[in-house]
Order: sequence, then C-alpha cells, then structure tokens
Amino acid sequence: MPDESGTDLSGRRAVVTGAASGIGAAVATRLAGLGVHVVVCDIDGEGAARTARRIGGEALTIDLSRTEELAAVEFDADILVNNAGIQHVAPVEQFEPDRFAFMLRLMLEAPFLLTRAVLPGMYERGWGRIIHVSSIHGLRASAYKSAYVSAKHGLLGLSKVIALEGAAKGVTSNCVCPGYVRTPLVEHQLADQAAAHGLGTDEVLSEVLLAKSAVKRLIEPGEVAGAVAYLCSPEASAVTGTELVLDGGWSAA
Repeated sequence: MPDESGTDLSGRRAVVTGAASGIGAAVATRLAGLGVHVVVCDIDGEGAARTARRIGGEALTIDLSRTEELAAVEFDADILVNNAGIQHVAPVEQFEPDRFAFMLRLMLEAPFLLTRAVLPGMYERGWGRIIHVSSIHGLRASAYKSAYVSAKHGLLGLSKVIALEGAAKGVTSNCVCPGYVRTPLVEHQLADQAAAHGLGTDEVLSEVLLAKSAVKRLIEPGEVAGAVAYLCSPEASAVTGTELVLDGGWSAA
C-alpha cells in the first residue's frame, strides 16, 4: 500500500534486526505500512512477538552475537535492515576484551553475515535494499565508546563495499546515521549520566548528550524509520554507498 509519497512495497519481504522495540520496531511498523511482510528479529522473543503481532509480520528469536550459528542460518529478503546493537561505556584500558569482541560480532560481523545470506536472492530478483542503522558515532568519535565507535565506523565501510558490488545487480546499500534517539538504550544512558554527573535528566540531555548538537532534542524513532522508508523508495534508487545523517547538526560543527 502506498504512503503519502506514493511508495508501495507490497509483496516485498524485509528482515529487521533489533526490532522488538525502539528504532527497529519503528522501522518494522513503517515498512509494514508500505505493504512489506516483515520478519521481526530480536533476542527478546516476547518483544519480537509483540511487534510482529501488531504489524502482521512474523517473529524470529535470534542471538546475532552467536555468529558461528548465524553463518548457517538461511535468510531470504528484499530488504535487510541491520539495526541491532548495544552500548558499553568504559576507558580503553578498562574495556574488557570479551565485551569488545562481543559488540563487534553483534554490530559488524552479524550484518556482514546477514547481508551475505540475502544477497544471492536479491541478485537473482534484480532488486534489493540493504540499510544499516549506524550512528553519528560512525562519523564522529566519543570517549569511552571504543567498541561502539569501531563497529559503527566499520559498518560504513562494509556498506560501501556492498554498494559497489551490488550496483549493477539492482541492490543498494546505505547507512542511516542518527544522533541520540529516544530509545530504551538512550533513556538508560540518561539515568546513568544523571547519577554520574549529579545532574537532572533534562540537564544531562542538553549539557552532555546533546552538547554538540544544534537541535537540542532527541530524535524520534519514527524519524529514523522515515529515512529507512525513503531509502527503499523509487526516488532513492540511485542513492547507494552513502550515509543519510540525522544528527541535529552535530557533524556540521
């Protein structure tokens, strides 16, 4: 069914990771509204099932960090949205190597394996959209976020390679790079930062999280979902190998 722009993706199949809540759930909802059959993937099986029931999709409970098992799973999709991710904050010298490796498996190796799985079908059909939810931290660094920043920077590089390989076969690959989004992950950071700095959550938002942003508000999950929908639309068929940045002006300074 078409949206206001006339985009109609009826008959398409999407795999969206980390879709039990937050950005992933918003993306799944937006794509379902365009007629897409969405496979809602998340380690939170109950949350994935709730999202899937609400949008008329299907749920898949999966631990994307178990990459040795993920490599053997078969996926077929016209649209892949690599969104799953977590945050961990610690100085480099105190960052546990196992935690670092886990985060790179989840946020960089898993997107590679999922892309590797869906590309043959996309190539055969001559159409595919691969969208990686990166972050402003794919373009800029912040202290104490070595694993997250490394993974998100790597995701941009992976996306560019996929774009170059898939261009002649009807497949585009792009990253969406939001600043701080109103998600459970960020809400948790607000509480932690407020306790650490002895500030109220509103002060943490304006003086810590959004200190580098010209627009002093959190981005809404629906805004990120809108960017994903655009990248799936006919108007974006020549958009590939690039980043759609929703950072409130952070990277302009």
